[in-house]
Amino acid sequence: MRQESEAIADAGAHGPAAYDLVIRRAHVFDGHQALAGEYDIAVAGGEIVSVSAEPLRGTQVVDAAGGWVMPGLIDTHVHLYDVRAVTGPDSMRAFEDSELPGKLALFLDHGVTTVKSVGDPTDGILDTRSKIAGGALAGPRLLATGCGITGRDGHPATTVFGDNPWARRRFTGEVGSVRQIRDLVHHLADREVDGIKLLSEGACAHSGGPTYLWRNPAFPDGVELVRLPADLLRAGIETGHERGLQVTVHTTQQAAAREAIEAGADGLEHGVTIEPLTDHSLIDLMLEHGITYTPTLWIDDAHPDARGNLKKVAEAGVHIALGSDTFSGRGLFGANTLEEAALMVAAGMTPARVLAAGTGVASRQCVRPDLGTVAPGKRADLLVLNADPTADIGNIRDLAAVILNGELTVDHRRLGL
Repeated sequence: MRQESEAIADAGAHGPAAYDLVIRRAHVFDGHQALAGEYDIAVAGGEIVSVSAEPLRGTQVVDAAGGWVMPGLIDTHVHLYDVRAVTGPDSMRAFEDSELPGKLALFLDHGVTTVKSVGDPTDGILDTRSKIAGGALAGPRLLATGCGITGRDGHPATTVFGDNPWARRRFTGEVGSVRQIRDLVHHLADREVDGIKLLSEGACAHSGGPTYLWRNPAFPDGVELVRLPADLLRAGIETGHERGLQVTVHTTQQAAAREAIEAGADGLEHGVTIEPLTDHSLIDLMLEHGITYTPTLWIDDAHPDARGNLKKVAEAGVHIALGSDTFSGRGLFGANTLEEAALMVAAGMTPARVLAAGTGVASRQCVRPDLGTVAPGKRADLLVLNADPTADIGNIRDLAAVILNGELTVDHRRLGL
């Protein structure tokens, strides 16, 4: 996109302004597909009000100059709070005051306008959500499940938080009975979380079954775990649905994925990673139940079967959502989301399919139909890109501007980037 001396201009001299903001002369990926031709996109009151092949007028104009507009990226699987740094109330406050604002800004700098937290401390993440929504804290649109729910001594209670009991009680909700999981889901629903996340660690036995040693590149010596029992899994999902919440389940192997789907899960976090996906009837089950599969290759690419499994489910037509599993201590918030997109293409998905995974399908996973689409009536969370992202997924890094809720939030053009 060529540099414009007046990339943002007052259009009043050309006649009465009809809209708060107009993006002019843009190719469009609408969250599902690329549209033919160029369009003007009008925004008013934080919403998209027109996508027009005819010129539109606005008080503020962003000239895309033949570049591309797409919905802001949605990362459906992140962990905002630093699991190593947060060990008590003082370190929690220090993290929130000193580190969290910068991490939130990084998402916007990389074109990620919505993130879904799936396992942060309930009180902290809901307070952060409230501050962002109220304008006291700058950041992407934040959705949150609150703590992740797991079985007694399950993941991540004994893995990530084995030596951090204070955080263990806040980042995870360990349950040992149907009553406990129902009560916890009701409690989270009362706090108005945006969804429920259950963890059925995908390669270990149920309580009372044979011992299982969980292995992960981050824990080479292995950790003994017990998976969330099936009756608790089903009770958690049923209770979430009773409260109108979508429930996704952390799995890593085929048996656990099948169990989660049969229990009524709406989506799989990670899916099948630690073994090849050989059960074709499981893929059929995903299609039958409308499952959303979130591959999190950014964290799971170390497993040799993760990419091939994603390719299989994607080619079968399963809904694929973008989620990086970003957490503090590795990579860079926001940049990890873009790396996730590149890894999904490397696994065999087309750039257009990956763009949909991070926009239209991600909004489905988050149950936010107002997001993820360039169309009238949708929230004006938009990216202006210098080059075609449907031709090369790397072009999502060539970011000109970010519009969040109708406001120009990031403008790289003024920096000459």
